[in-house]
Amino acid sequence: MQSGLHLSVRIDSNSGFCFGVIYAIQMAEDLLDEQGYLYCLGDIVHNDEEVQRLEAKGLRIIDYEQLAVLRDEAVLIRAHGEPPSTYQQALANNLTLIDASCPVVLKLQNRIKASFDRREKLFIYGKHGHAEVRGLLGQTNGQAIVFENLEELLHHELPTNITLYSQTTKSTESFYTIKNELESRGHLVTAHDTICRQVSNRDLDLRRFAAQFDQVIFVSGTKSSNGKVLYQVCKETNPCTHFVSKTEEICSSWFGPGQSVGICGATSTPMWLMEQVRDRLVRL
Repeated sequence: MQSGLHLSVRIDSNSGFCFGVIYAIQMAEDLLDEQGYLYCLGDIVHNDEEVQRLEAKGLRIIDYEQLAVLRDEAVLIRAHGEPPSTYQQALANNLTLIDASCPVVLKLQNRIKASFDRREKLFIYGKHGHAEVRGLLGQTNGQAIVFENLEELLHHELPTNITLYSQTTKSTESFYTIKNELESRGHLVTAHDTICRQVSNRDLDLRRFAAQFDQVIFVSGTKSSNGKVLYQVCKETNPCTHFVSKTEEICSSWFGPGQSVGICGATSTPMWLMEQVRDRLVRL
């Protein structure tokens, strides 16, 4: 691929949608083709460009307030999953839920519910307010403690026995660091490693990929938790890593003549967007 800067550009074949997101988007597209519109509770994926593409096909993003007054319609539940209250609202409003919850998330919800029913003291390593975390917290009637880092966790009055869970897209390394720190402080920790391996394995894959290039372009939506984590992974490996959410954010001044450029992204980044970034780079 030749251009004014003669950049050599390659997309990471391991980047892009995880299977949970692929499943949800395929389901949405099939229904949009069939009926011309579809309601979806929250952004179907944390990527504005992909959401806009689907909205142009008839996807209607709604929030909880809109769900409360919607009746006799079909509503898509995205891969992040939902708390029990959403299903109760759907019953009350005669809504048909098209459930595209990721199987990994559903399994985690069930395990948290079982732990809660056993009256265990539950702590969830995750992002406050994140869609998946809301669904997990709902399994405990809001009683589990959510924390974003070790420092925040240690501000709580901690019981001797702790049951530890994690949002599926968190760093495996951080999860075990937290577990080990709690144990070193004398706590008895029952740690449930429920981190999605399709996500966590990308850590190592991305380090290998990012190390091969002069420059790396990491493509992700700004709302993606997974994107923030994986961007840091790339940046640690290759300091010449740039975060973009769309092609317009690319600066030609980042590159030197003849440089090699790797393009990678989050589990919520569509391949078509990474291909657009590639096409923009080769025209520089």
